[in-house]
Amino acid sequence: MEDRNENGETNEESLGSSLTMEKVAAAKKFIENHYRAQMKNIQERKERRWVLERKLASSDVPQEEQINLIKDLERKETEFMRLKRHKICVDDFELLTIIGRGAFGEVRLCREKSSGNIYAMKKLKKSEMLSRGQVEHVRAERNLLAEVASHCIVKLYYSFQDADYLYLIMEYLPGGDMMTLLMREDTLTESVARFYIAQSVLAIESIHKHNYIHRDIKPDNLLLDKNGHMKLSDFGLCKPLDCRALSTLDENEPMADENMRESMEIDGCFPDADNGSKWKSPREQLQHWQMNRRKLAFSTVGTPDYIAPEVLLKKGYGMECDWFVY
Repeated sequence: MEDRNENGETNEESLGSSLTMEKVAAAKKFIENHYRAQMKNIQERKERRWVLERKLASSDVPQEEQINLIKDLERKETEFMRLKRHKICVDDFELLTIIGRGAFGEVRLCREKSSGNIYAMKKLKKSEMLSRGQVEHVRAERNLLAEVASHCIVKLYYSFQDADYLYLIMEYLPGGDMMTLLMREDTLTESVARFYIAQSVLAIESIHKHNYIHRDIKPDNLLLDKNGHMKLSDFGLCKPLDCRALSTLDENEPMADENMRESMEIDGCFPDADNGSKWKSPREQLQHWQMNRRKLAFSTVGTPDYIAPEVLLKKGYGMECDWFVY
């Protein structure tokens, strides 16, 4: 006999409803973001015209020339909108040298043909991402780069795809990474160390403000631009959190036994039966994960030398895991 909840729905129906609601919420957010961006563009266009008209009104420019300048602005605005509608593809870039390789593809230096600007092109093979179940990680990385506008993280300029690959066109930072700097300098002066620690704190804080956790903070992922400023990179393990659902826990407050039993084993095993927390069935375990996945992260991910203890405990963790490296 099928288990039913208080509303008379089976567990399968309940889980299906939850997934449907998530898709509806995602579609709603996409539409809202699209129209918000459209309204922002219209407002910015009006403001640019208003600024020009105000400058012309206070100048000695003849009326006929003023009309020509306003028409020129309108023409440029139209051209700008046309360029924005142009779909970027890999053919718009000249591929240069490979500067890195990963599990799903490569990072290559490239030059945009129209502007001559140099970028870092991250090329990810779709079939590899699908076979290894990494689609959500890649989507989270792309969303974070698109949402977070900060001088402290690597900038995303374009993202597009073809039949086989996903492409992320990102800011190229020629200064190397912090690991290379530390190996070369051996020991940093106090003022230099203070400078880079401050910049890395600002970078981490910028993604936490958007409810993301990085989960792989390490010197290798702290890159330097041509002026020596640090930027956080490599968001392949980042995860969005719904921080509104998180409760505050005093660090000196002992955790109650019932909370300790609310752990989620991510390796497929059930919790220890000796602790009285064994799940009745795999379905119950899945339901528990469905309820908690937006509150905490549970996956054991990261680089062993820098991974936070709470990640290994499998009790669930939040943004605090990004600060352990300090």
